[in-house]
Amino acid sequence: MDAKNWEMDSESSNSWQSLERVENPEYPRSVAFIISNEFCERFNYYGMRAILVLYLTHKLGYNEETSTVLFHIFTMLVYIFPLLGALIADGWLGKYKTILYLSVVYSLGALIVAIGAVPLNAMPVKLVTIVGLLFIAVGTGGIKPCVAAFGGDQFQLPEQSLELAKFFSLFYFAINAGSMISTTVTPILRADVHCFGDNDCYSLAFGVPAVLMVCSMLIFVAGRGRYRMQPPAGNMIFGVSQCITNAYKGWRQNRREKPMPHFLDYATPVVGQQMVDETKCLTKILLLYLPFPVFWALSDQQGSRWTFQATHMNGNIWGGYEIKPDQMQVINPLLILAFIPLFDYVIYPLLARIGVRRPLQKLTIGLLLASLGFFLSAVVEMRLEQLEPTALPDTPRMAHLRLYNGMPCRYDFSGEFTGESGKLTGKSVRRQSIEPLGMWSNLTLHVPHFKEYEFKAQSQSSKCGNIAGTIRLQPGKSVSYFLARDALLEFPDGLDSVQNVNSAPLIRTLVNTPLDEGPMLLKTPAPGLPGIPLDSANLSAIHQVPLGFGELNINGKRAASFETRNGGLYSLLVQGNAQDGYKYNMLEVVAPTSLSILWQLPQIVIMTAAEIMFSVTGLEFSFTQAPISMKAVLQACWLLSVAVGNMIVVVIAELKFVGSQSAEFALFAALMLINLLIFLLLARNYKYTNATTTEQQQQQQQMEEEFLKEVGLQNIIDKMEWKKRESGGEIDGIDGEGSYRNAAFDHGLDPLDAQASNSS
Repeated sequence: MDAKNWEMDSESSNSWQSLERVENPEYPRSVAFIISNEFCERFNYYGMRAILVLYLTHKLGYNEETSTVLFHIFTMLVYIFPLLGALIADGWLGKYKTILYLSVVYSLGALIVAIGAVPLNAMPVKLVTIVGLLFIAVGTGGIKPCVAAFGGDQFQLPEQSLELAKFFSLFYFAINAGSMISTTVTPILRADVHCFGDNDCYSLAFGVPAVLMVCSMLIFVAGRGRYRMQPPAGNMIFGVSQCITNAYKGWRQNRREKPMPHFLDYATPVVGQQMVDETKCLTKILLLYLPFPVFWALSDQQGSRWTFQATHMNGNIWGGYEIKPDQMQVINPLLILAFIPLFDYVIYPLLARIGVRRPLQKLTIGLLLASLGFFLSAVVEMRLEQLEPTALPDTPRMAHLRLYNGMPCRYDFSGEFTGESGKLTGKSVRRQSIEPLGMWSNLTLHVPHFKEYEFKAQSQSSKCGNIAGTIRLQPGKSVSYFLARDALLEFPDGLDSVQNVNSAPLIRTLVNTPLDEGPMLLKTPAPGLPGIPLDSANLSAIHQVPLGFGELNINGKRAASFETRNGGLYSLLVQGNAQDGYKYNMLEVVAPTSLSILWQLPQIVIMTAAEIMFSVTGLEFSFTQAPISMKAVLQACWLLSVAVGNMIVVVIAELKFVGSQSAEFALFAALMLINLLIFLLLARNYKYTNATTTEQQQQQQQMEEEFLKEVGLQNIIDKMEWKKRESGGEIDGIDGEGSYRNAAFDHGLDPLDAQASNSS
């Protein structure tokens, strides 16, 4: 989907020295299994991830804040466990077994989440879901650093360099294809398929990706006989850790007697000068990584906060087609595929004309674009907040009152609750009226404590009698009354349970018909859905109906018809009888969503452009500036920055620094601007590593390795011991193969001297 999911372990391109070489190697057919495996795995991950926040809110009952926190904790774990996967693969099991075993864990997690979405009695759904997500995080995170590297291991270099490049193009295509298809299909399975008596089917939406994950594992196993596998070769993370640890020990022991110009120089006697120099280069790059987590804090909210924002928008577009909130995520991979050639052939040449050529300059623009994207999302959110319907009181001392007239006559009434100011003064205010099948409301009543008020309504027609009763108001509550059968009927609005999502209109039926008439059935346009049986005595029932036209049938005959729109809450008032006929009126209690979901496009386009400028350029910069032996360590740190970014979202969401979602978006945008300034300060004095020099150093390193194979390590040790006796000094660091190599070349041992020593 994005560049952060397409990192390759650098070892794969250099570890073929230990395998048998072929003069004209054939294209490895085994990569077909690896690419198919990656397609299925990415389909599962992004399909599940697309609907996750909606599942947490709509089915598990979490609010948007808690769902956001859980989503980003899950994403954080997904980018922490690659460290564990890399260590297991490089230090213990090897890539093949690591991918296989963790794929089993991954598949179990996907199946657990899918089964947890089935409404079974006595199932602890929340616990089951959390366990399933944890398994998925371990599985997908653990195999993330291994699959691409394992694919690279199938090629013989340098003979198959072109084939390797084509493989990674196909591999990247498989990632994006799986992502695009799943983020398109999974929301359709969620919303348009109905199962287990619900108007959605999360179990199927999770189940299809889970089946694809099982297929992914089976496809990977099917290619076992064709794979070229390498034994674990060790992980440079341990080498870097050893270098830093020994530098600290040396600094504590020698900082006064033998001060060194650099902290890491204290590790030279143990790990050698080469390891110290490479670690210095690594730390120079990692210093620039410090601002990176804030970018990921913004980018990964496309799957959480921006999805919630889309649920409050109107998904209807041209021709009656409806875009579901979770389908907006499919735009990102589509734009990435379009933007990569656009930026390479158009944008970057244009930027070069104005002097923007270097990677750090492009990274700076990427950070700036991310900030702009979130400022735009804040503007959209502010507009949504202005349009937000007043379904519930805004403050604890406020109350909402609605009166529905189900009688065929107009009524006049007065009371303390009818004042325009909303303050209950204890005096009757001006008279109000309510038309037949109409609604009267006061949504600004100041109610500091519970109180009852007398209600009297006079009919303007002899067909209807006067109605009297008591109105009860509670602070912070919304209450409604229905005038029917010459009585005042109270019922709770139930608006506190209303979820403002654009794909689920809600309707309440208020029917004033003879009690012996029936049955009543609410029919919807959705094919295959049975009608909803109604109880005329249950006034507070709110029914979720599909978008579009519907009708109310009484005794099998149509009594009313209606049309619903996204995000609306409606009250359908029906009055009459079978003999004289029925009259009806559809009232909007909560206005439908009016802001088009397409208003999210500008922020998505800008954030995707930021991702191209930042993520792709950042990987290119890191891997061209780092020593070849440190690329795996950089990959681990890159993924770790994603995890830290998600932790930032969790912290800000939990601490609630601001009072509205638009303010939170603006806070992230401002945080990114501060982050941008920090990055500029860090990058100001950075000196680029010359690519030609780096290549020459790598060639020299390969020559040294070949020399070691020819003359053997023992001769080098003998030569070092002779120099030690001659100088009267000590040579440390003979701990293992890496230390032998570094110590030999770091203490002035010339290969020709060693060769002469060997011949003598």
